[in-house]
Amino acid sequence: MKVAIVHYWLVGMRGGEKVLEALLDLYPDAVIVTHVYDPAQVSSRVRRHEVRETFIGRLPGAKKHYQKYLPLMPLALELMDMQEFDLVISSESGPAKGVIVRPDAVHISYCHSPMRYIWDHYHVYRARAGRLARLMMPLAAHRLRIWDVTTAARVDHFIANSSFIAKRIEKFYRREAEVIFPPVDTAEFAVSPEVGGHYLLAGEMVSYKRADLAVEAFNASGRKLVVVGDGEMREALERKSGPNITFLGRVPFAELKQQFATCKALVFPGEEDFGIIPVEVMACGRPVIAYGRGGALDTVIEGVSGVLFHEQTADSLNDAISRFEEEPGLVADPEAIRELAKGFDTAVFKEKFSAFAARALDRA
Repeated sequence: MKVAIVHYWLVGMRGGEKVLEALLDLYPDAVIVTHVYDPAQVSSRVRRHEVRETFIGRLPGAKKHYQKYLPLMPLALELMDMQEFDLVISSESGPAKGVIVRPDAVHISYCHSPMRYIWDHYHVYRARAGRLARLMMPLAAHRLRIWDVTTAARVDHFIANSSFIAKRIEKFYRREAEVIFPPVDTAEFAVSPEVGGHYLLAGEMVSYKRADLAVEAFNASGRKLVVVGDGEMREALERKSGPNITFLGRVPFAELKQQFATCKALVFPGEEDFGIIPVEVMACGRPVIAYGRGGALDTVIEGVSGVLFHEQTADSLNDAISRFEEEPGLVADPEAIRELAKGFDTAVFKEKFSAFAARALDRA
């Protein structure tokens, strides 16, 4: 059986690329198809495989400015010859599922999210775009939506990375999706006997992750907050932060794990597709205070592994933190939280995906 894994672009190692690594473990002879490939930015596990780029990868500046070529990506996918492959797995967040496969081949799409920038986050992205992009986006996004919905019919089976994404797939594509949570290497993390007096905010500082909400809440309460990560909003947030908020920027993995294990709790104020960082923090036995929408509803269990707040306001977040502090028995002990996190381990993902693919191939 010849297998291809179509991944939107390979220019870094984030959650989607961790899924790709797990799929490559399941299918060690798989060929990777992608729009743009930068070997220096990916892991050795990815580099060991044959990687085929679409013509997007040969365009000027594609490694850094690949998103500007988004309107050309549907054509680029359809020009790729996929006739040799019996099983095609598309890793979908940007354009990936639109490849044309043989009639007897099986196409499984593991969907991290339908493209946010043409669906529910379209107006946010357009508001942040430059003047020329704002003028061009309506026509380009309109055509991409038509193509995106049409290509959903080319997929035999959808898998969603969370219950939230399964609902978005049903909303935009009118297709059902089985939920298989993305892999988290829980063995990399451990419970620490020492816990500090600070809360933690971690991740990329972009608008939809709502780091600004956390800064506003902690400015108001005076509680200690450590911020790990970087992004377009960091400079503005640092300027408005009080002395109780410390920005560390990007840190080595060893230090990141230490921060996870020693914080009082992770603050997770955005609406995420899934959210791997909360699970990693839970694998360290620490609770999560999360906005009660999106992927957090699959991972943060109220009264067990954390506390949920239900309005994206500083007051609502501070009320949740106060409940967490004033009711010591509100969340479980660290070992119980870690045990819950193990349900999202890489081994669980591999077992469930392998079984799903076997059933799909049997039906075919």
